[in-house]
Amino acid sequence: MKTIDIRERLHHYIETAQTKKVKAIYAMVEDELEEVHDYWNDPKFLSELNRRRENYLSGKAKVYSLEEAINQITST
Repeated sequence: MKTIDIRERLHHYIETAQTKKVKAIYAMVEDELEEVHDYWNDPKFLSELNRRRENYLSGKAKVYSLEEAINQITST
């Protein structure tokens, strides 16, 4: 079964399940729902961000203005 199908079935189940069952499901995933990733203390993220910044500043990165991006999106 594809992930999209599983999500749809779970969504429907949660929408129609008894309160007791919804609370049980929530208890199982509560910790994961509350996890927040602190990107500003993640060395891999900061390294990638700095690499992209340097590419932008040096002209190595191809950048688009908002108008260029909209034109490209709407022309296809």
